Amino acid sequence: MKGFFRAAVLLQGCTLALLASLGLRAEPVVPVTAAELLQAWWIDGSEGLDISGLSVCEGELLAVADKVSERVYRLAPVAGANSVALEPRADFSRPPLPDDQPISVKARAMHFASTPLSMDFEGITCDGRDIYLLSERHNRIARLNPAGSRGEWLPVRWSESARQRGYLQLFNAESEGLVRIGEDFWVALERDPRGLLKIESGDQVGQRFYPVPPVAGLDFRGRSEDLTGLAYYDGALFTLERNAFAVCRRSLETLEAEWCIQYRGIEEGPEYVYRKTAFGKGEGLAVNDRGIFVVLDNNSVTRVAAPDDSRGLLMLLAFPSSGSD
Repeated sequence: MKGFFRAAVLLQGCTLALLASLGLRAEPVVPVTAAELLQAWWIDGSEGLDISGLSVCEGELLAVADKVSERVYRLAPVAGANSVALEPRADFSRPPLPDDQPISVKARAMHFASTPLSMDFEGITCDGRDIYLLSERHNRIARLNPAGSRGEWLPVRWSESARQRGYLQLFNAESEGLVRIGEDFWVALERDPRGLLKIESGDQVGQRFYPVPPVAGLDFRGRSEDLTGLAYYDGALFTLERNAFAVCRRSLETLEAEWCIQYRGIEEGPEYVYRKTAFGKGEGLAVNDRGIFVVLDNNSVTRVAAPDDSRGLLMLLAFPSSGSD
């Protein structure tokens, strides 16, 4: 694999030099390779919860579920095991309806009709001991402090500014991934169109929106180009591009992809494939020294190899050779 990356870089350099000599310009070639599965774990206790977000927080792998509005979970996957328990990490009271932004009739009704579905948490990130959760229902970030038992909204809101720029046009296809990098938050805006929002300190309305630079080698197979998870590691932003079954490492400065891995052959392999495959299922992303963790949100669908098993799946994927340097 190292030879592949060296050859790709050499070929790219030669191609760009040739085009430059002709007065032409070409976009860089982004290496896209098949993902290597290091291990996978069925998530015990995840049935019906739909695990939707992951983050590495102070050495722990934390998770949220979009069918649970008042709990953060912990996963402790062990090498060689077939499954991992979904353990409660923190219970809290959900935040109230935001009173400083428009609330749709559907979101308002959901808040009072169903506590578990009221927040639709899709992302989790942390800063020291503080944990932040992303609510797709309200396109807001809730903060859990170490001593608190209640989620509190951060002042920043972006529903209005995002919609003015053409994002968040579809219900339930809105804010989908969250990561804190230094003093900033990055939010993944899911699809049609997808995008990234950078929230800098002091921003309370959402000002910096960015399109996601495409990667020629990714195949979305006619599905929406989407973003469902974000992570930060080794100075780079990692994006989970579900409908292409891909994870890409991207420059924080330009958002251009440096490399991508595709895991479709794993997710749809005979051991792991679920009974419905119209759309990809990757929702949560976390990255650390062990590799790239991706969690599949199977929407309670069972798998082909075990028709009674509706557990979610946690995968650990390897960095491409030389890709973590």
